[in-house]
Amino acid sequence: MSTPEKKTSPRAVWWLLATVLVVELMDLLDSTIVNVAGPSLERSLGASAVGLQWVIGGYALTLGAGLVLGGRLGDRFGRRPMFLAGLVAFILASLLCAIAPGIGPLIAFRLVQGLAGAMMLPQCLGILRDNLAPRELTKALAVFGPVLGLGGVLGPVLGGALVDWDLFGLGWRLVFLVNVPVGLAALALAWRLVPRGRGTATLRLDLVGAVLVAAASALLVLPLNEGQASGWPLWTWLSLSAAAIGYVGFALWQRHVLRRGRTPLVTPSLFGKSSFTVGLVAVALFFGGLIGTQLVLTFFLQLGQGFTAGQAGLGNLPVALGTAVGGTISGGLLAAKLGRRVLQAGAIVQFAGVAWLWLALADTTGFTIWRIVPGSAVAGVGAGIVIAAVFNTVLGAVDDDEVGSASGVLSAVQSIGGSVGVAVFSTVFFAGALTGQVTESFRDALVVQAIVIALFLVISPLFPRRARPDDTDDGTAIPASAAPASSATS
Repeated sequence: MSTPEKKTSPRAVWWLLATVLVVELMDLLDSTIVNVAGPSLERSLGASAVGLQWVIGGYALTLGAGLVLGGRLGDRFGRRPMFLAGLVAFILASLLCAIAPGIGPLIAFRLVQGLAGAMMLPQCLGILRDNLAPRELTKALAVFGPVLGLGGVLGPVLGGALVDWDLFGLGWRLVFLVNVPVGLAALALAWRLVPRGRGTATLRLDLVGAVLVAAASALLVLPLNEGQASGWPLWTWLSLSAAAIGYVGFALWQRHVLRRGRTPLVTPSLFGKSSFTVGLVAVALFFGGLIGTQLVLTFFLQLGQGFTAGQAGLGNLPVALGTAVGGTISGGLLAAKLGRRVLQAGAIVQFAGVAWLWLALADTTGFTIWRIVPGSAVAGVGAGIVIAAVFNTVLGAVDDDEVGSASGVLSAVQSIGGSVGVAVFSTVFFAGALTGQVTESFRDALVVQAIVIALFLVISPLFPRRARPDDTDDGTAIPASAAPASSATS
């Protein structure tokens, strides 16, 4: 862990928080802002359905595969240098994406952009934790949720507006170019405000573990992106099998590293907690389904109903606003009191919204956006209830000294799950959309989402009963002296 030279002065606290939030929002926007640019990319660069999947999902893939290593690099070399280096690389990668001459280079630059984000993002909370007093840190973290929630609302809307605006004929390129001035402003603030600190020079980086998890992630997503177009040849199934072996090998390697007295990328004891490992599956299912469904919604509106990119972006507002409402309903207090029951309730509400949307699209004669507003909003409310509670509930399965490692793993799984969701839902959608059956393909994707939610509900009884193991069922805390020795309750 980096050691700061001094705490940030009270006057600079909010400026430092603003800097970190701008960087977090850049990542969040880049995860969603490209969704509505698909048809524009198709016209401009001749991108295939597989190419679009890689432009959208490739970023999440390399981001998720590199997050844990990025956190360790911050521990080793210091938060400030890794934050600044990652931010500079992110700005340059965004510029390269904006000037990409073809779909191949664009995909390559998106992969680099994800790696840059993986080096930059793990430092954000670490910078705040290292340089803010406990009381200031509590206030700062209270701002995070609403602001990042707003970023989720603005992503598709801003992306659609930029594509429709078509300033200087740049079209989709503006989606990436907008990162350059915003990133430079954040860089100037970070250079001035982020205090210098010292890394842990004795920390040895587990490069073998980093390669194993990155390779397993690539072997997982590659066949999902290419399988449909290639007719699912033998190599796709071999790749999926190799991915599973790779993740198991990574877990075994982490145990080996620990036995040799070195610092692993991930605390191996996490994998011995069934509640946590089930939670990883649940997080991957939930975010894969959520991100995949939002993506094919924009495809349905543009390719099936003739919406512009801006109109399709606004079509995502019911989901986004519903998510904000659901998050407010759930919140930290309700999650602490009800634990996994909050997740189950949210999933049921989300399932109802998806079913409503599926029924509303049985006949699209005279279609208007209002046809999908009720179902989308209800599904968004359910998603918001889950989002507000899922990480805290799953982390209830781990001990205090494992929380940092567990948080990194959860963030990585969330990102990789999103990448897999993009691949799976795009494959389902384009299987019929390419033959002109756009509405039917979107309804098929909704059936897949319903199945994903049902699987989430099936495994939810294996979550910890409460978000914090030392909470009683009425939400009050058990005194530390009375708390169980292990927090791995289930």
